[in-house]
Amino acid sequence: MIEPIPAIDIIEGRCVRLRQGAYDAKAVYDTDPVDLAKRYEDAGMRRLHVVDLDGARQAHVVNVKTVEAIVRQTSLVVDFGGGIKSEEDLHKVFDAGVPLVTVGSLAARQPDVMGAWLQAFGSEHFILGADARDGKISVNGWKETSELDLIPFIEGYTKQGVQHVLCTDIARDGMLQGPAVALYGEIMKQLPGIGLIASGGVSSMDDIRALDAAGVPAVVIGKALLEGHISLKELSTLC
Repeated sequence: MIEPIPAIDIIEGRCVRLRQGAYDAKAVYDTDPVDLAKRYEDAGMRRLHVVDLDGARQAHVVNVKTVEAIVRQTSLVVDFGGGIKSEEDLHKVFDAGVPLVTVGSLAARQPDVMGAWLQAFGSEHFILGADARDGKISVNGWKETSELDLIPFIEGYTKQGVQHVLCTDIARDGMLQGPAVALYGEIMKQLPGIGLIASGGVSSMDDIRALDAAGVPAVVIGKALLEGHISLKELSTLC
């Protein structure tokens, strides 16, 4: 059964959600990230995806204290992404107790550095961020589209030991218009056994069931939870 992973996106220590990655199209929620993480844990969630949007914009980790508080005050398995651009950033996040980091832009732009990190820290601690627009990898907080094709990009890193991939269809992110089921199904077809985490567009339990039917192992749910389109009670049935 597909694993649900709630998402918490953070700007200036507050929970937010963007539309298609646009910072000028953000919704701010009157919820403390740590309190929200505790609610997710109480509902039976085991995983949590945390994005440091300040870090993504400033190209270095910013909200590490917030994620450290989540790690210390819950038993959730947290993965953290946003702004990880240096070994110093990695050490900050790992020292905060985070077991998994998501790296996207650097993996696309500096594959040699990413390869060195996989060797030095262990590929089991990394989730490859594969954020795509029209089948091409996007970088720099989704502001730039590279020439890298999505599936070959993922495949290249699986050959280096990466087991988990977070794939976001940018056009659908924060839009509540349904996930790219066909895209994720194609990834699973070409790369069977990969630990794919689908992200973007999830608006209902039917969306999650469709991803499950396509063989997707896990899904990130953000705005749909915050705005009540999916209830924690419904989601807990998957746990």
